Amino acid sequence: MNTVHTAQGPVQGEHRAEVTVYHAVPYAAPVPAPPLPHQGLPPTTPDTRFTAPAPPPPRAGIHDATTPGSTAPAPHRRTLGRLDLTPLNSPTTPGPDYRTLTIWTPSTATTPRPVLVFLHGGGFQTGSGSAPLYDGTAFARDGILLVTVNYRLGAPGWLHLPDAPANRGLLDVIAALEWLRDNISAFGGDPHNITVAGQSAGAMLATGLLAAPRAHGLFRRVISQSGNPDAVLTPEQAYRVTEALAAELGVAATAAAFAGVADADLIAALGRIPLPTDGPLRGITPFGLVLDPDTLPRPPTEAVLPPVDLLIGINTDEANLYLVPTGRQAPWLTTETLFGAGSRQLAQAHARQLPGRTRRYEFAWRSGAFDGALGACHCVELPFVFATTAVRELHGVQSLLGPTPPSPALVARTHAAWSRFVSTGDPGWPAYTAESPHTMRIDEQWTLTTPAE
Repeated sequence: MNTVHTAQGPVQGEHRAEVTVYHAVPYAAPVPAPPLPHQGLPPTTPDTRFTAPAPPPPRAGIHDATTPGSTAPAPHRRTLGRLDLTPLNSPTTPGPDYRTLTIWTPSTATTPRPVLVFLHGGGFQTGSGSAPLYDGTAFARDGILLVTVNYRLGAPGWLHLPDAPANRGLLDVIAALEWLRDNISAFGGDPHNITVAGQSAGAMLATGLLAAPRAHGLFRRVISQSGNPDAVLTPEQAYRVTEALAAELGVAATAAAFAGVADADLIAALGRIPLPTDGPLRGITPFGLVLDPDTLPRPPTEAVLPPVDLLIGINTDEANLYLVPTGRQAPWLTTETLFGAGSRQLAQAHARQLPGRTRRYEFAWRSGAFDGALGACHCVELPFVFATTAVRELHGVQSLLGPTPPSPALVARTHAAWSRFVSTGDPGWPAYTAESPHTMRIDEQWTLTTPAE
């Protein structure tokens, strides 16, 4: 067992052969759901599901961080159509103290170490930082602290409400970064060398931090994997989902009214409302970042960006994840519409404002799942980045990596590029500029391309 001392008190982690893991370390106060009216109990605590995060309280004793903790209320999605999603989604574990971090530290005591903070995807509705795919052993072996973040999902995190702060899930992430600024040095990390990475919804959170004034100064680099930095909703667009959910539940469209609705009922009702297909993410999720004068005054693609390095990219066949396993025919679900255009716009804006600090990639390795039709779909790069391709559930004719394992050399090289960027800001290929829009195409060949913009 290893014990470190944080501002809230000592934390005891789980020591493994190569790393020490600190599970479920709180970065914000718990989110207890108060007794509901039909339970016949007086409300003893306020409903903080729709409020800004508060700091975690101090502890008298040692916090046991040797086992995973609770997760944010969410539907547990084991599959997408016929595709196995278990490597991406840990089983949901009820409990109020789910705004937590998992911290993977190297076994050696050399300090300070670079820190990689990873924000999971899941359409702002599902996912957990403790999912098997996000095992941080490989990064810790490289001398990098990996930190994964659990943030509010679904209605508590993202439903746009007139009487509650906007972008509450983003506020959770900022609170996590503030906690890391004050505490990560106790774990051997360098608070001045923090990279925030995310995939899918997590990538939109990571790039959203670039346009969130309160977050500036909390990180040095950003990695955006398969996000859409331009997919920021207007309040009017976001409120359409609020009104639809309120009508489905028979309550007013306010935080005060939703406070009387159990998490399970919020989740079930979200699954019943129609999703607009004219929004920036074409109905694949009801939620997203929302323009807000306090938390997100401009989209990242239009903001004055802080002086940080950026690694940004997409997968060649992103949209296949939503189409192939489900047998859908949806011509508006294209890789360019969902992720390509927005990622390119941010790369251009970042390269213009911060010359020499932008790197761009396209992940092109094709999965053999579904007779090869899945291809280089959304999420397929994740096992390469984390070097977790050995996870058993990733392999099979209806699993993310398909029946044929990828080349170990490709896995090692991809993971090494991410580690190098986290440590130095250079993943190993030239910067993306307006004059030379270099993009590294990542597959067995690793080809530097300069596609027409």
